[in-house]
Amino acid sequence: MPLEPAITDVEQLKDKPALAKLLASDSIVVEQVKWDRDELSIWVSRESLVDAVKLLRDSSETQFTFLSDVTCTDWYPSEPRFEVSYHFLSIPRKDRVRLKVKLLGDDAQVDSLFSVFPSCNFFEREVFDLFGVRFHGHPNLARIMMPEDWKGHPLRKDYPVEGYR
Repeated sequence: MPLEPAITDVEQLKDKPALAKLLASDSIVVEQVKWDRDELSIWVSRESLVDAVKLLRDSSETQFTFLSDVTCTDWYPSEPRFEVSYHFLSIPRKDRVRLKVKLLGDDAQVDSLFSVFPSCNFFEREVFDLFGVRFHGHPNLARIMMPEDWKGHPLRKDYPVEGYR
């Protein structure tokens, strides 16, 4: 079965409950959307992230109450360099949504979701350790994969293949 082309037009995706809920809010900035392989990705501004997550978690129309993963992509040398992805699941609705935030290379920081989803504790620590993205408000933003005295963040694309010597 051939793949269908991705849809990136907001008007065509307005019927998706998660996107409709975010678009209806005055305080949340939706920057971009993509429907691909039966999954919805929504890019929100860094300043809107926590409000967007609370809205999608607390609304009876969306019920995204499970954070399944937080990960990051380094698009070096492009800017914005980093893209942090948050994967949510609505168990009662059997639906998934991915929220993404773009971050500049020299300003790779975003508010932590720990106050909304404490389960993001280790996910955010992993992204910090491997990519160097800082999460404001995280209760213990320390290395989790690499030794404490390790220099740099090994999943950044400009990280030397054999490490810093």
